[in-house]
Amino acid sequence: MKVVLKIGGSVLGSPPSATLVREYVKVIRRIRRQDHSIAAIVGGGPISRDYIGQAERLNLSKAERDWLAILVSRVNARLLIDALGGLPKIVPETVEALVKIFRTRKVAVMGGLKPGMTTDTVASLVAKAVNADVLVKASDQEGIYTSDPRKDPSSKKLERLSYRELKNLLAGEHEPGIHRILDPVAVDVLSRNKIRVVVLNGFHPENVLTAIEGTPVGTVIE
Repeated sequence: MKVVLKIGGSVLGSPPSATLVREYVKVIRRIRRQDHSIAAIVGGGPISRDYIGQAERLNLSKAERDWLAILVSRVNARLLIDALGGLPKIVPETVEALVKIFRTRKVAVMGGLKPGMTTDTVASLVAKAVNADVLVKASDQEGIYTSDPRKDPSSKKLERLSYRELKNLLAGEHEPGIHRILDPVAVDVLSRNKIRVVVLNGFHPENVLTAIEGTPVGTVIE
């Protein structure tokens, strides 16, 4: 099985939690022992949004603010690369570079790519490039809800969604540091390529193994 794992920067923390990074290392190694291939895409999270906020105060452009978020995500990716060991000590800066590592090592890690593109979209492009069987998004929520559960106590978690149903829940244009459960551009890429997605609680890395095994967890989109 070919797996793409998107780890939200908000999950890793600000600064990143060594304990959580260690748990993800264990999960990724276990996935490899099961003879699966895995590409991990790491977000920037709260630190990137802090930089974006300060950059906005400095009247920097959207592209300049985005680059700050990208660089933070790459630092997070490098942290995971070093913790895993056995990978080139460099963060891929193109999908093609990641795919080359993925095909030879069966494990690859990267962060953001370019302004105007979230790491959700990066993960979707990687999933398309490697013909992934599943994309698992490790988020800061239990799955996808009918509305933001942090603002609406009546919000309900959805166990399963079609892409058409998901598109009705998500709307809006990209802004630097956008914080959604799954961004609209990524949804378009994933739906066009019919890639199965599982959105789950990333604070419990073992959920990733549960999703790969096919046991119900989080929200499944297909």
